[in-house]
Amino acid sequence: MNIAIGISAILAIVGIAVIFGADVLAAVVLRPVYAGVDDRTLVQAVGRGHHFGDRRLPIAGIGGVVFTALAAALAFVGGAPLPAALATAALALLLVWLVLFTRIAKPINRRLSTAALANEVPADARALQDRWESIITVRAIIQGAALLLLCAVLLVG
Repeated sequence: MNIAIGISAILAIVGIAVIFGADVLAAVVLRPVYAGVDDRTLVQAVGRGHHFGDRRLPIAGIGGVVFTALAAALAFVGGAPLPAALATAALALLLVWLVLFTRIAKPINRRLSTAALANEVPADARALQDRWESIITVRAIIQGAALLLLCAVLLVG
């Protein structure tokens, strides 16, 4: 059972690491880049990035959540209370991240993606990006904490 828990945790870590890396990149590198460009360039870069990211990144994100849940369930069933608690805490964080993403980021992604593909610049483009960026650091912290919790599952398991 410990091997199954470990494999699940490793697969969860791989998926979460992809999303964590994307969020950290956005928070640390892309935020100041987008602050220095005009609105048309902002919409084209951000909107097209979301167009592809929202189609390709869910595979990693959903995989991370599913394998985190599997690690928690296997640990509970296998009578490993500490790994179970750590994986469950990681899962709770990922669910918080998911709420933030679906309620705040995803609608903005959709609007900017649609505008970019139509070669339009919404009047509120900068405000939309500011709102999106207002949660990116929190999103990165949440993903990082979930990663650390899953690493701890491997250490104590």
